[in-house]
Amino acid sequence: MMVQRIISFLFLLFCINVNAQQYLAKNGVITFFSDAPMEDIAAENKKVSAVYDASTNELVFQLNITDFIFNDPLMQEHFNENYLESDVYPKSTFVGKVVTIEDGKATVEGSLAMHGKTNKIKVNGSLLYNKKSVVISAEFTVKLEDYNIDIPKIVMYKIAEEIEIKVNIKLNKI
Repeated sequence: MMVQRIISFLFLLFCINVNAQQYLAKNGVITFFSDAPMEDIAAENKKVSAVYDASTNELVFQLNITDFIFNDPLMQEHFNENYLESDVYPKSTFVGKVVTIEDGKATVEGSLAMHGKTNKIKVNGSLLYNKKSVVISAEFTVKLEDYNIDIPKIVMYKIAEEIEIKVNIKLNKI
């Protein structure tokens, strides 16, 4: 809980500290896809917040778990109640830094927090920016066991152990 407060404070600090090279978004999109033998599961969150500081290359993402929308309402209910336990762990955050950027291709390293667990990750993607906006996109996988997300044996053929994540977000200069 304390980590979430610190991250929220940092996120607000980035938003308040208006600098000519800072960019903000409140409607980024993160999707996930589970390709399992018996069933595919997909969801989309269109309410992702992000801040990017081009002068320091620092990057912060935050989302509410309950903002993921599924085609099947029952799947959405199980996701929130049984797997991500969104009442206990309501948010997911990423705090990191762009470590390389060349010709629009970027590598980002940082800490991804989800389901009460934080892990270091490294993601390759694209980061295109100009004076008015920054567009970030990336694809990577997350292992459920790395975030203590348990899958009951009865549904283990319906949910993949690794989930594909896609990030697409346009941040505007603040």
